[in-house]
Order: sequence, then C-alpha cells, then structure tokens
Amino acid sequence: MSTRKRIVFVSTMDWESWGGSEELWAQTALDLVSQGFSISASVAGWSPPHERILKLTEAGAEVQLRPPYYPLWKRAARKLFGSNNTVTDAEVEGLITAKPPALVIFSAGAPLPSVELLELCASKKLQFVTIGHTNWEGWWPADELACRYRKVLPAARRCYFVSKANQQLTEKQIGCEISNAEVIRNPFNVDFNASLPWPPLKNNGDLHLAFVGRLHPTSKGQDILFEALANPVWSERSWRLTLYGEGPMRNSLQRMVQRLGLQDRVVFAGHVTSVEKIWVENHVLVMPSRSEGMPLAVVEAMLCARAVVATDVAGHSEIIHDGVTGFLADAPTVSSMANTLERLWAGRMTLEAMGKAAAKSIREHVPADPVRVFSEKMKSLAGA
Repeated sequence: MSTRKRIVFVSTMDWESWGGSEELWAQTALDLVSQGFSISASVAGWSPPHERILKLTEAGAEVQLRPPYYPLWKRAARKLFGSNNTVTDAEVEGLITAKPPALVIFSAGAPLPSVELLELCASKKLQFVTIGHTNWEGWWPADELACRYRKVLPAARRCYFVSKANQQLTEKQIGCEISNAEVIRNPFNVDFNASLPWPPLKNNGDLHLAFVGRLHPTSKGQDILFEALANPVWSERSWRLTLYGEGPMRNSLQRMVQRLGLQDRVVFAGHVTSVEKIWVENHVLVMPSRSEGMPLAVVEAMLCARAVVATDVAGHSEIIHDGVTGFLADAPTVSSMANTLERLWAGRMTLEAMGKAAAKSIREHVPADPVRVFSEKMKSLAGA
C-alpha cells in the first residue's frame, strides 16, 4: 500500500479478560496489520494481557490499555443514566481523535456499544461500524437512551450482528429498524473440513453429553440442564455430562450438582485447548442458554458432525433444524429442556446421522475463513 490507512478497534468488554466476542476484532486487527494497515486498539488492561493482545503489540499495533475495573460510584452513575457499557468517550477520545482514522470499529459484548462513543464519532464525522455479539430480552433502554441510539445509528457505515434474531431484538428494544444492519460470522476453533470418528453408542451404552462454554448460569443456563437431568427417569439411564470451560460461578454449579445428587454423572473438565478432542469423546452438545448471540460452541460442534440440543434463543434456530440437525427447546425453562431431552433420548440411535446432517448444513451458513471475509469488508469501508 502506498499510504498506511489507520483503523482503530475499540473493544468495550471489560468484565472479564477474554471471551468469544473478542476473537473477530482481534484476529481481524492482526490480519490488517499483516497487510500493512496502521492499527490501534483500545482494550481493558487485564494482567497478564491475553495472548492476542501480546501478538497485536508484537506485530506493531498501538494498544491502549484501559482500567479493567471501574469504581462503584462510576458504575452506579452510569446505571442511573441508563448507559449499557462502562467505557466512556473520555478514555478513548484521544486515541480516536489524535490522528483521525479511516475507520473506527466498535466491538461490544452487548447488542450495541455505549452511545457516547457513537455520538463522539458522529460529531467528528468519523466513519465507524458496530459489532454486537449478544442480546437478551432483559435489556430495554430507557426512552432517552433509545432515542439517542435511533439518532446516531444511521451515521454508522454498518451495524453488525452475529445473528438475525439479535438484530431484530435490538430493533424492537430501541424502537426502529436498523437499515444499515448486517449479519456476520465469528471465527471458530476447529478445522472447517474436520472429519472426526463417531464415538460408539450401543443400544444401552453411555450417551455422552457435552456443554462447552462459560460457567455462567445467568446467560448459559447450566442450572436448567442440571434440574432437567435430575428427573428420576434419568437415574435409570446410562449417560454422562461433561462441562468444558471456566467461569465465575463454577463453585456454585458444583454445589448444585452435589445437591441434586448428580456428582457421579456430571464432570467439570475445565478449559481444554483442543475443541476437536471434545468431539472425539462426546455425542451431542447441550446448550441450555438464557441469552446468546451465535455461540461458537454450536458452530464448532456442527462442523465436527455432532447434533446440538439448544434453547430457542438468539440465533440457535437460524442454524439448527429441529429434528434434523438437533433439537430445540421452546424456552429456557426446566420443563421445556426436560421435554427436549426426552426427544433426544428417544432419538439417540439416530444421532450419528443427525451429526452428518449438521456438518453439511452448517457449512452452508458459515464461511471457511470468517476473519478474512470481515477483514475484506473493513478494507472496503476504510477506502483501501
């Protein structure tokens, strides 16, 4: 490139050191650095920094580290005034305005970044896009905040969502159509052409269930799954459940397993580095989520030819065909999950065929290289 165009990434996630929502922007930033762009990023300054942040720095990107925690008075003030993020324009304004970039990319673990940041860019006539990675029915902005979003979102070049359902829910919550919205896909952690052996499942053999994700029942709903499996009918069946992942509520979930008498059936395996290894050992993914975007765990399981049992929230129904590539529970409730698990048990001998159907179907929904697809979009918007 004859001139180094500058692109700024702002991640508004500051409640934990890393998550699935961070992979798209971070990998895109690395890809654009390798193509000669000048990249700056503003992130929460956790210690130690995540390996993606270290790689960005090593590649020559400018990285601004913000305080990862906010004092109680600041959080209370922002709650009072209705904002849905803790990042303020004062903390990133210098990064954005010191040398006006060709494009600002806001990545939010919420449906939208803080409205103050968007208004900052709009007031300075800077090109910007938003990426919303999740949403839930419990987020409803007050009238004043919704009005501010309705005014500023048309100034964005694009408002990206990871599922159509999340886009539509956001439109309902702020009270208008987002005409510049677009659905994108996140990068996954398995080979796009993965081909794994099927774990043998005899007529009376163990059914191996897996949950993959953060141990956070508020969003992931593990408690719903535990209570459904505590039904006496499941004590007569041969099964096990392994939870892969870590989170802030591991101890509470382990205590729940003990209280329900499931300690001989439920295993907490922690974080594992190889996702494909999970699917060498398990037959089906179970996602009892209360809120989601488009979970990487679902995409990865389907790429590995495994069926999925999930609640019908966010983007699940956009890629899971009920009764064909998995099973959908109508709602994130114990009764709905229990009924869906009964359908799973009745159809357990067809799971291998369902997994093959899932593997074929998911490749029609996600590109082989989501990072490169998104990177090319950002290059185009930046005028490269």
